[in-house]
Amino acid sequence: MSQAAERIRQAATRKPKEKLTALLHHVTTDVLEASYFMLKKDAAAGVDGVTWKEYGNGLEERLLDLHDRVHSGAYRALPSRRVEIPKPDGGTRPLGIAALEDKIVQTAVAETILTPIFEPEFLGFSYGFRPGRGAHDALDALAYGIERRKVNWIADADIRAFFDQLDRGWLIKFVEHRIGDRRIIRLISRLLGAGVMEEGEWRDTLRGVPQGSSVSPILANIYLHFVLDLWFQGKWRARIARGETIIVRYADDFVVGFQYKRDAERFLCDLKDRLADFLLELHPDKTRLIEFGKFAMTNRRARGERRPETFDFLGFTHYCRTTRKGRFGLGRKPIGKRVNRTLKRIKAELRRRMHHNIHEVAKWLGRVVGGWLRYYAVPTSFRFLNRFVLRLMRMWLRALRQRSQKDRFTWNRVGILAAAFWPPLRILHPWPTTRFAVKTRGRSRMV
Repeated sequence: MSQAAERIRQAATRKPKEKLTALLHHVTTDVLEASYFMLKKDAAAGVDGVTWKEYGNGLEERLLDLHDRVHSGAYRALPSRRVEIPKPDGGTRPLGIAALEDKIVQTAVAETILTPIFEPEFLGFSYGFRPGRGAHDALDALAYGIERRKVNWIADADIRAFFDQLDRGWLIKFVEHRIGDRRIIRLISRLLGAGVMEEGEWRDTLRGVPQGSSVSPILANIYLHFVLDLWFQGKWRARIARGETIIVRYADDFVVGFQYKRDAERFLCDLKDRLADFLLELHPDKTRLIEFGKFAMTNRRARGERRPETFDFLGFTHYCRTTRKGRFGLGRKPIGKRVNRTLKRIKAELRRRMHHNIHEVAKWLGRVVGGWLRYYAVPTSFRFLNRFVLRLMRMWLRALRQRSQKDRFTWNRVGILAAAFWPPLRILHPWPTTRFAVKTRGRSRMV
């Protein structure tokens, strides 16, 4: 954290109920320079076509000019370049690639102004895009809540096109809760209103924030902090729920657990009305209520029903399992569609590298496996990881045999290369309840 950000954080903490009115002067040329070096050097260029390296030529003069325009009010953000990336469900997700100068300003505003002010106010069960928190912290909190709290029902909710549909008017009002500097408000409004360039045409829907921009994660957290988090914690959980509840939110993806079915059903009904007040809606096909938890397996078995349904969260399919001692346990495995999509991409790359040096390909595959294990090697997932590795080895063997009709590459040789260049298959993460208990020590409500 920069000195400017630390001073703002201290002021926001000292005066939790007051608006901060003098902030723009903290956006100095040094802050802009630090923001420039925080950007990805190989990131795609925006509509201006300027890359990180090109902007670095004459960097001092460029930043002085940018600083003058920001402080004089002459700065105008360029529209983002719209690109579509594939989604796990087969659709596409629009991303906005900002011009490099706009990335610098966005990063400066997000890291120096917004994060120091709002980070201390965010609640414990919010995990996405926050300093010192990651996806596995959210997964640990969810596992702890399901296994240690009275959770029998899970509401798996999805907000339809959240980043595209959030209302900018409400967003500015939420930001104004703590920021009284009209110059910062105007700067944020200009960043939001820059629009997008798509197929050579400029357009602006007057709603949403571009996914992929430096400032969109903190703005999304601010929006959902007021729309969802405070409402759930201060009103719904405290005054309406009759039984225990848990909630874990990672950006716009959240899971809520309940002790009683009637609480879960009322929550989904109330949530629908709450989101409608802020021009949002639940996705009808992706929002569902399932029986899940300690007693779900026995209750469903007594009713003659199949085993409990599963739900997906942050790349993992969560399912009910029975431990060796016969107790309930939460199981987690990589989402099947994500596994298939990853293997499909690897297959295409193996075809491209078909005639490359075998040892170099083995090293590359080792890096792929290592990255996969660093995220997915959690307790209860070992057999699923083993399947992934075996499928990858078979795929590599087929690719090697396709190099020539006379190729006699064997399975044993693939195994030797994998043993030499791939990381060993083992669980890398501790049990989630253990890690969560160590991190929180019972001092913070994080579910």
